Amino acid sequence: MAGTWRVQEAKARFSEFLSASLTQGPQVVTRRGVETAVLVPIGEWRRLIESAKPRLKDVLLMPGSRTEELVLLRGRERTRPPPTLD
Repeated sequence: MAGTWRVQEAKARFSEFLSASLTQGPQVVTRRGVETAVLVPIGEWRRLIESAKPRLKDVLLMPGSRTEELVLLRGRERTRPPPTLD
């Protein structure tokens, strides 16, 4: 269960705020009554970051064409010179 802390309260009692995030889970910070931030334990943060990354398999299986925005840039030379057979 997430706790809710006002900014001033979280600043004044940071050690307790940090301990609460480790023992009770994510802690929400409010500013003027509006939720603005969350303090989460590092393990949960890493899990969230990892789950947000798409796997290659998922990207390849996505519907739709993935080449619409692919632009191949060419240099000034359009072809290679033919090999010499000397």
